[in-house]
Amino acid sequence: METFHNFLNSLDGMLGGAWWFPYVLLGTGLFFTIYLKFPQVRYFKHAWKVVMGKYDKADAPGDTSHFRALTTALSGTVGTGNIGGVAFAIFLGGPAALFWMWATAFLGMTTKFVEVTLSHKYRDKTPDGTMAGGPMYYMDKRLNMKWLAVAFAIATVISSFGTGNLPQSNGIATSIEATFGFDPLIVGAVLGILLALVILGGITRIAAVTAKIVPLMALIYLVGAVSVIAANLENVGPAF
Repeated sequence: METFHNFLNSLDGMLGGAWWFPYVLLGTGLFFTIYLKFPQVRYFKHAWKVVMGKYDKADAPGDTSHFRALTTALSGTVGTGNIGGVAFAIFLGGPAALFWMWATAFLGMTTKFVEVTLSHKYRDKTPDGTMAGGPMYYMDKRLNMKWLAVAFAIATVISSFGTGNLPQSNGIATSIEATFGFDPLIVGAVLGILLALVILGGITRIAAVTAKIVPLMALIYLVGAVSVIAANLENVGPAF
């Protein structure tokens, strides 16, 4: 594990921890934002109409609806990014880290817009009728960089463990152990079984489950966030 940890640290030093990474991250978002004339602002109202099902068609190609696709995406970000990530960023960089999170989020909306649009444009329909897409597809089919597509696909699989389930299961297990005294191994096993019941059903079942859970999760998150701010209202001004 120590060897693996050192390997991850070396990768972080070359990529996420490198001095140039924030400039590339923000610069890419800024370029697309200016080039596409602020789509995260101009298309905001249209995006809500898409999510609410105004453009849904029964015969449209795809595995799920626009709303279920959104809740599936949100299910992997609310919590790890919005709670754990924000708290860790403030712990490392202080309240000023919030400014850079806001800047990254605003510009990142355009980066995500471009990524998803290209992934949709160059996706494939598999023999069983389901859709397969993602950045690796336009890297291969449009950029003709198959080596980069393979590298991205491998990195996606690895990162799905690092940010897709390890922090969540660890956070739940340690919280339940601290509060109720349950063995983390038992909690992890139960979580694994529940997760298997969902993901073994494929994207259709995953989307159906997240469509029911994520709206409630988002509501609890917002109420909790507002409650914490209200309880610490005197610190909001000094934080700015």
